[in-house]
Amino acid sequence: MDADHKGHRQRLRERFLASDGHALPDYELLELILCMAQPRGDVKPTAKALLRAFKTYAQVINASPAQLKKIPGVGDSAVTALKVAKESAARLLRDGVMNQPVLSNWQSLLDYCRVEMAHEKTEQFRVLFLNAKNILIADEVQQRGTVNHTPIYPREVIKRALDLGATAIILVHNHPSGDPEPSRDDIDMTKDVRDAGQKMGVQVHDHIIVATGGITSFKSQGLL
Repeated sequence: MDADHKGHRQRLRERFLASDGHALPDYELLELILCMAQPRGDVKPTAKALLRAFKTYAQVINASPAQLKKIPGVGDSAVTALKVAKESAARLLRDGVMNQPVLSNWQSLLDYCRVEMAHEKTEQFRVLFLNAKNILIADEVQQRGTVNHTPIYPREVIKRALDLGATAIILVHNHPSGDPEPSRDDIDMTKDVRDAGQKMGVQVHDHIIVATGGITSFKSQGLL
């Protein structure tokens, strides 16, 4: 690495540490991540190319490995570093909600769901399991589907809740289209799970739809 690039990396690290990262624009934060994957050379062009291609920092770290590798200069090491950044963010948020009373940490829960699911390219359906004190005791992805459909089996959802000793659940799924508005199928499926749960003493607290365009709560919409 020449002296200019070495000095630039050092200055980036110093500015990052001095401000806890807040002083760096998105492309420079990406530079630091890429520096860990590529010990030598200038990674600024690659960082800027990633932002041009995916528009935002969040879209970059949520892009698939295949999409990322289309950008010149991005190989397995760079993809790994970017995915470590995403998983680190998700784990920080997960630690803030697991084994905590969910209803008093609602915004933290929404933030966690957004990071985990908003940028997924196919639908996934997860269930958050709560105990009698509304403490989150488990978070599980139950199904993965296509770009606009995920098959859900209400009896299996409730059976899993009973297996875990949960007395309440929160349903969460994403809309890859970016539109968080519930479909007729979403509404009908939610009612099916609610009805199955009522028979077995498991309450459905809410159904949350996560998308890049926002978040919809069935409870706040009067759909539960």
